Amino acid sequence: MLAATGFLTIGTFLALVLSRRVSVLLALTLVPLVAALLTGAAPRLGELVADGLSTVTPVAIMITFAVLYFSLMSDSGLFDPLVARILRWAKGDPLKITVGTAVLTLLVGLDGDGSSTFLITCTAMLPIYTRLGMSRVLLAGVIGLGAGVMNMTPWGGPAARTMAVLGAGSSEVFLPILPAMLGGIAWVLVVAVILGRRERRRLGVGEVLEIEQPDLDRPARIRFRLNLVLTLVLVGALLAQLAELEVLFVLAFLLALLINRRSWSGQQELFTKHGHNVVLVTTMIFAAGVFTGILTGTGMIRAMAESLVSVVPDGAGGVLPVITAVLGMPLSLVFTPDAYYFGVVPVLAETTAALGGDPLAAGRAAVLGQMTTGFPLSPLTAATFVLLGLTEVDLGEHQRFLFKWAFGTTLVMTVVAVLTGAL
Repeated sequence: MLAATGFLTIGTFLALVLSRRVSVLLALTLVPLVAALLTGAAPRLGELVADGLSTVTPVAIMITFAVLYFSLMSDSGLFDPLVARILRWAKGDPLKITVGTAVLTLLVGLDGDGSSTFLITCTAMLPIYTRLGMSRVLLAGVIGLGAGVMNMTPWGGPAARTMAVLGAGSSEVFLPILPAMLGGIAWVLVVAVILGRRERRRLGVGEVLEIEQPDLDRPARIRFRLNLVLTLVLVGALLAQLAELEVLFVLAFLLALLINRRSWSGQQELFTKHGHNVVLVTTMIFAAGVFTGILTGTGMIRAMAESLVSVVPDGAGGVLPVITAVLGMPLSLVFTPDAYYFGVVPVLAETTAALGGDPLAAGRAAVLGQMTTGFPLSPLTAATFVLLGLTEVDLGEHQRFLFKWAFGTTLVMTVVAVLTGAL
């Protein structure tokens, strides 16, 4: 009974989300609430929801201050000098410009937000590609590759969802796949070199391009240096796990406000400009807490996993995460991140555990492709259309160009993850 109800709950959730009949927020909350009533869990409903919300609260806090921090850094011009340096280094060479595009995307993508990464990078690089006659499909593809890998950060959507639904921290989900992510970054740079050489053979080396950089007064130069040091220290502290991620981002954001937006009016402007992004993400995270709290607390996830175990060969627990990783990127074209991470990953994790594997390995495997390397070409995310709108590239043409390279990123990262024991 529990297993059947669980499968029906997830199936209903996926159908509603994929058909867009209701919002993800409603699907994440109303569907499990009805399921709880059907299974006789009404007297425990408050307890189940509270348990789920307490599990995802640290993730929601981290996401809130991570988005605000990197949005403030972007508004403060932290990345502007980097664009100028890339142009001076490229000197009109399509190969160097392509590699520079990848590097810029990887750095800007630290904020874990695809839309802002596309906005910043496309705005900076599109005039250069246009001036030299370089392919816009190439621009969209390289930016998509870089943004896909960087979407694996703990404050990015997929990893945050994984931590929320599995009740795990970044040390259990992200750090084990950090070597794989570095392998993916290396692959992106290699692909940028390959594609850049093709473009150089097609066009040759063009004119040297320069962009005007406004002269900064002394206070502005001091603020820029402080922002750079603060960001480097923050990234180092995150990787070294000096404290919980949410604590580090809260402290870093407060320091960033002291450096850049001391006045209340300036802070209000920041919250007005970027607050809607925060609300959308954190609301979804808390709704996910309701979903997973009910499905876990009622025993539905365990029951579903046990039913799957009965039809899966013994000893397959170590293989299932690898299969999950390989299929994750193509499945980005079918599943929205909410549908996959909130509906599919919990069952995969529980099934892996029942088969003798590490349940967190299933979550880590999902992050290697599903809506990370796959999101920049998925028609199910708004960010994809931001990228295509800015570059004026057709979706089909973009998918044909990017699919094999993005799938290659997932395969490289999967191999590294297996070799390092993350899967």
